Amino acid sequence: MKLVVPSEILENEHRVGITPDCVSALAKMGFKVFVQSNAGINSSYSDDDYKKVGAKISSKLNELYSKADVVVKIQRPTKNKKVNELKYLKNASVLTLLYEQKFKAEFSSLKKLNINVFALERMPRISRAQSMDVLSSQSNLSGYKAVIDAASIFNKAFPLMMTSAGTVAPAKVLVIGAGVAGLQAIATAKRLGAVVSSFDVRSSTKEQVESLGAKFIEVKGEDSGETAGGYAKEMSKTYKKKQAVLLAESLKKTDIVITTALIPGKPSPKIITKKMVDGMKIGSVIMDLASEFGGNCELTKHGETVDYKSKKIVGPLNLPASVAQDSSRLFSKNVLNFLMNSCNDGKFKNFNWEDEVVKETCIIDNLKKKEK
Repeated sequence: MKLVVPSEILENEHRVGITPDCVSALAKMGFKVFVQSNAGINSSYSDDDYKKVGAKISSKLNELYSKADVVVKIQRPTKNKKVNELKYLKNASVLTLLYEQKFKAEFSSLKKLNINVFALERMPRISRAQSMDVLSSQSNLSGYKAVIDAASIFNKAFPLMMTSAGTVAPAKVLVIGAGVAGLQAIATAKRLGAVVSSFDVRSSTKEQVESLGAKFIEVKGEDSGETAGGYAKEMSKTYKKKQAVLLAESLKKTDIVITTALIPGKPSPKIITKKMVDGMKIGSVIMDLASEFGGNCELTKHGETVDYKSKKIVGPLNLPASVAQDSSRLFSKNVLNFLMNSCNDGKFKNFNWEDEVVKETCIIDNLKKKEK
């Protein structure tokens, strides 16, 4: 089985799909790993690092993709002025982050090819799939980096400081959304010495938030705010009105806001209105991790920092890629575990089409499944 790791061609994407530490394990499963030359260099993995563990380096795309069985990419296959990745995909299974409802043109193009596509963001939230959960591993680092970046923008210190010249008050941080990214943001902000509070529509997250030392802001209601799959769901108009009043009051006292709220398959919910931002303190920072999907703040612009009445609203482009070495390593391990899940006696021959994680993630299946 030939497993191919191409360079990422989208701007600001510095990650790589497979890292050298996973190559030996893939070889034991029966894969020969081929890596495009310099595919890992932006993640601090050199061609020599791959060669030392038995991977083959290809400088020509025709050679790289020739007779590929599995292609592992971070970003969806696409094309730019220099490279059309779609034309190289033939009779292969592609493992990637696709988001077909957002990137409809690429999804439509991929459906016309004789390939299978596994959208790794669709990994079901079940216990045995945790080690394969790409969204969680990448979100974890996003939550960490969001706080670090916000701290570098904020014009005050984070921790309480007692000095001979006077006391420096700790920063007040509000984290909206207590999923993987939100919980890591809480933990990071606490480590930096901030006073942290958090809001989530899912009442079940209260215990996790408080265990990290943060205050949980709760809208009282009968609805748990959670889908059967463990994700946050869209709430009623009555709930949203109560939420808006509570958040507006909290935001007036907040220095830094980290927003992480997403609804799978839908635009991100608008939680912070322009009026709420008006009521925030001068110098406040909003780091909107949902910006790619529309943003949680009404003023967010994806990929930009908006200066509004001496407050900053940041729509980061690709936070996991800004810590590419670690995010690549975690992504690679997720992929390794996903492939291992379909092994028999430690060897990979085909995907286990009866398995829930395979069925849920495979959204394009155009190959002839003779093995089924």
